[in-house]
Amino acid sequence: MTTESAPRVVMYTTGFCPYCIRARMLLKHKGVTYEEVRVDHDPVRRREMERRSRRRTVPQIFIGEVHVGGYDDLAAL
Repeated sequence: MTTESAPRVVMYTTGFCPYCIRARMLLKHKGVTYEEVRVDHDPVRRREMERRSRRRTVPQIFIGEVHVGGYDDLAAL
């Protein structure tokens, strides 16, 4: 799959979440380029994450507009 055709991966995280760290490591191991959105210091982005995912926990991962879920959901793909 070329970069141009690959859907954008967005991961909402905090700096101290162990599952966020695992998700980062998994994506890097698989060579996936992703955008990391830190929500621990940005209430606007936290509300965006909650609106998009209907969840308050991190990480929340999206591939394109599809909500994957958290780390366990990502690892199961």
